[in-house]
Amino acid sequence: MAIKKSELYSSLWKSCDELRGGMDASQYKDYVLVVLFIKYISDKYAGVPYAPITVPEGASFQDMVALKGKPTIGDDINKKIIGKIAEVNKLTGTIDVADFNNAEKLGSGPDMVKKLSNLIAIFENPALDFSKNRAEGDDILGDAYEYLMRHFATESGKSKGQFYTPAEVSRVMAKIVGIKSKSTTPQTTVYDPTCGSVSLLLKVADEAETKISVYGQEMDNATAALARMNMILHNNRTCWVIYPMPILTLCTSIGKFIRP
Repeated sequence: MAIKKSELYSSLWKSCDELRGGMDASQYKDYVLVVLFIKYISDKYAGVPYAPITVPEGASFQDMVALKGKPTIGDDINKKIIGKIAEVNKLTGTIDVADFNNAEKLGSGPDMVKKLSNLIAIFENPALDFSKNRAEGDDILGDAYEYLMRHFATESGKSKGQFYTPAEVSRVMAKIVGIKSKSTTPQTTVYDPTCGSVSLLLKVADEAETKISVYGQEMDNATAALARMNMILHNNRTCWVIYPMPILTLCTSIGKFIRP
């Protein structure tokens, strides 16, 4: 049974409330979505053999919960939780973009401890149990990302279109490209040069009647990190490369680069 979106969105809103005051609204996602990612993979994959992502011992969401109230909580989240997951899964530069020990954004001393402890506590909500959430067709991070951007893009003074593509548009585009045609094979590839949170590519892949290869490029480092996290949750370890447009660089899953 899937998590109710109302519960997810309620938790995201509370999370953002905890982070107000020290950073631009558009930066909330860099922290909130990482905590959501760790909660999700801990619920779904901790202790599961051959899972698409490994949750190292001592680096699960429950280990993050154990850090609440500790003076070193920010540094410990960076090194003992996020750092371990990034190292084991070769995700350095992806899930460790946000600095949970940044006093400028999160406050210092007791203020940081309280803010991070409260942030973690929000995701302890029993309603946010992803262990029984269906894997296929879910776009947990994409939905969360779209929700945050829909509410805070205006507040940050930036165009919403810069941040996300509405789900309805993604579904229409997925049908327009004709991915359900008889010519679609496992060798079929789809490439999005401005992939954002990768919701469009995920919906295109869902439309296909057979497994296809999808590739994406995103110039913004934080958004590219979100895209990789989102693909991992959908059991697709596509490699993402960040290049200033208009240089279009494709990256295969084994790390070879094809330049035009």
